[in-house]
Formats: sequence, C-alpha cells, structure tokens
Amino acid sequence: MQSRTRDIGPAGTACEDRLSVELASVVAGARRRAVRDGDRQIDTAHLLHTLLEADPETRLVLDGGTGRVVRLLGYLVQRAIGYGLRWSGTAEDSGALPARSDSRAPGWSPPAAAALEGAAVRARARGADRVAGVDLLAALARDRDCRAAEVLRRAGIDPGALVAGLDGVPRRDPGSGGVRPAGEMP
Repeated sequence: MQSRTRDIGPAGTACEDRLSVELASVVAGARRRAVRDGDRQIDTAHLLHTLLEADPETRLVLDGGTGRVVRLLGYLVQRAIGYGLRWSGTAEDSGALPARSDSRAPGWSPPAAAALEGAAVRARARGADRVAGVDLLAALARDRDCRAAEVLRRAGIDPGALVAGLDGVPRRDPGSGGVRPAGEMP
C-alpha cells in the first residue's frame, strides 16, 4: 500500500538531529499539518500550532492560567479550516532569511527554517544538548513579521514581551527532569 501523503521535501533543517523528543514530535506534526492543509511549505504557524498541542511546557509558559493558549489555538484552528487568517496556498516570507530557489531547507518557509535554527542557537546558549519547545517558542516570537508572531498578536500576546519574559521563566530540564532556576535562560 502506498501513502497518499504528498511529499513536501526532505526532513528539513540541519538542527533537527538536536531536537528534544517533544520538539521532534512538533516538527513531524507541523509537516503533517502542512500537507493536510494543502500548503506548499511548513510555516511558522504550523510550528506554533503543533508546538501548543504537543509540548506541555510551552502551554504552561504561555498560559499561566490566563486562557491565552485557548485563544491561540482558536486562531490556529480557524486558519486550518480556512476561516480568518487567509494564508492557505501562499508562501511565508518575513525576511528572516533571503528568499532563494535553492533553499537550505526544502519544504520549509524561510522564517520556519530560521526559527528552528534560532531555537538551536538558543539551546546552545543555555548549555543544553537538545532544543526544547520554549527555545522554539522564543525563536518564533523573535521574528515579529512571521505568521506565528501575527497569531500571537491577534490572541493578545506581544511577541517582544514574550521573548523578554522567557528569560526569567523557570523551566524543566528535559534531560534531567529537574527545574532550572528563574535566572537561567530557558
């Protein structure tokens, strides 16, 4: 039996081998979501949507009892069913990387590839062996012109304030199961 899932290219960016188990699941889910939505590329909104669904730590960091995750998922679901944010069939380009036909990450929008690379840089800066969900969340929010940042803004979340706030958030260390002190970069 052959799969009816359309191939959208190789696995993606060079940092995929450094992803935590949760984040590897996010990347695979974003890939499936893009195919299911009929999009040419995996974009930052696909990554954000799947990150919120798959990573409990990201949901905890974003929500904190405020209901923001519910609003975010509402916007993302509207987008998936073709209502509200109208991006279906269009390519995402926030200027994060120069647009090139010989993309470093075929099947990924330049901002999505840049977000994964930025998440890897952030993980290295905090001394982690693996990229975690909060690293990707920070990288997505850092690119103020990407689709994920637009969704954050529509849900009432300032991407700049989110990035600044992530620097003081205590977080679980996926490798040890422990909690990092608030002063350490997540």
